[in-house]
Amino acid sequence: MFTLLTQAAPNSSTAMAPTFLLVGMPGLSAVPSWWTGPLIAVYLLSALGNGTILWIIALEPTLHRPMHFFLFLLSMSDVGLTTALMPTLLGLALANVHAIPASACLLQMFFVHVFSVMESSVLLAMAFDRALAICRPLHYPTILTNGAISKIGLAIAFRCLGVHLPLPFLLAHMRYCRPQILTHSYCLHPDMARLACPGAWAALYSLVVVLSAMALDPLLIFFSYGLIGRVLHSVVSSEDRWKAAQTCAAHLSAVLLFYIPMILLAFVNQLKLPLPQPAHTLLSYVHFLLPPLMNPVLYSVKMKDIREKILKRLRHRRVAVLGE
Repeated sequence: MFTLLTQAAPNSSTAMAPTFLLVGMPGLSAVPSWWTGPLIAVYLLSALGNGTILWIIALEPTLHRPMHFFLFLLSMSDVGLTTALMPTLLGLALANVHAIPASACLLQMFFVHVFSVMESSVLLAMAFDRALAICRPLHYPTILTNGAISKIGLAIAFRCLGVHLPLPFLLAHMRYCRPQILTHSYCLHPDMARLACPGAWAALYSLVVVLSAMALDPLLIFFSYGLIGRVLHSVVSSEDRWKAAQTCAAHLSAVLLFYIPMILLAFVNQLKLPLPQPAHTLLSYVHFLLPPLMNPVLYSVKMKDIREKILKRLRHRRVAVLGE
């Protein structure tokens, strides 16, 4: 099927085909079950870790603060992202199924990008929170009020849903001049838009949407950390400097984990570097699957209040079970 589509006339303009073809991990198509176990383990561990974060923040009134609210949203985006990716990944791993209906592809594309941009937006909001707490500690309670937090949450929701909602409809009505073979194991709108005929303005809209989040957000995050670094440099006490740096450690680790693979992929694609396809695919998996797996670990280890509340709840449950 791959060969037939590739040999199709490249200049023929066609409406969206009923199916797209996904690319699995090169070299594993003959033994798809080999990577089924790791995929399921990654999903279950990610769901368990992020579910624990959601559970403890929802139940503990002392954790109903701005930073923990943003952490709650981050865990929601991580659960949503891994859940959106798993159907096609497991289809390839379990049954070597490459074909995906166009409607299912558009639906997956929508949710993958919604939750991915949600994660990027939440990381930006968390950077703003940390910068405000360290650079303007006296003004922090008066600026980040419950009303301000609600407005930030609504802005994140509008950015994720409002901006991405037109994309599935635009892509569904585009004309395609190239074989409808995607370069990933899941549907992404830049990947689908590159198959469109030249001059399709929906492809330009797709590019603007990607750059508005994945290019602007890391710049603003690192600008926030520049402000934090300047303030920490002026702090005389090394102990105070260390405590302030520790409050940012988990967030900075999450930022690097999320953006570094994405930036590397962007450089590889733009500069057309001769990266082997398995390495390219693996880097893509790292970008989407590793942050949801590691973020709960980072925040549980680095944030003392989260760790203590989880342990306290678990001890109470253990005592209750033993008491029965």
